[in-house]
Amino acid sequence: MNTLSICPLKPEALCLPPGISESPGCQRRHTLPASEFRCLTPDDAVSVFEIEREAFISVSGTCPLHLDEIRHFLTLCPDLSLGWFQEGRLVAFIIGSLWDQERLTQESLTLHRPGGRTAHLHVLAVHRACRQQGKGSVLLWRYLQHLGSQPAVRRAVLMCEDELVPFYEKFGFERVGRCAVAVGPLTFTELQCSLRGHASKRRNSGC
Repeated sequence: MNTLSICPLKPEALCLPPGISESPGCQRRHTLPASEFRCLTPDDAVSVFEIEREAFISVSGTCPLHLDEIRHFLTLCPDLSLGWFQEGRLVAFIIGSLWDQERLTQESLTLHRPGGRTAHLHVLAVHRACRQQGKGSVLLWRYLQHLGSQPAVRRAVLMCEDELVPFYEKFGFERVGRCAVAVGPLTFTELQCSLRGHASKRRNSGC
């Protein structure tokens, strides 16, 4: 599910936090960039799952993606993921896949449809030590820019709990309605965002 592991942030949080360079070329150490955005690989799956598990288990009792599902998506469609690394350590990530229907269904939680024109954002999570710093906002903005650089992808969709809808609306997402997918007692609002406005920003993509 697309619940977010940080509280909604003010619009000014879209700027990078002080002291964090957006350029991977700015290095504090000789071997590791101070701040780097890149697509994830199956080798990152364990680090992804550790952040996700801590972020979601305590809140909802379940994870949007299990470890084998993370590996599945990072194998099939790594270009639809984005991780934020600081000095080589993963601090935040988004995982998505392609979907080929107008609305999300139960199948959309586990399937990647290569011919789809819709990017389904499965999960966004931030490491517990890095929350309340605007990282979720920065990463989501970068991710939408990255999707905008892929001509085949026309829109992004996600589902989230109602209290998180205003956060996503700041990025251009619009309410579609109540999502057909439910997880136990949890229900979700489905949102979508056209990627046309992000296509001109492909230079800012981290992958």
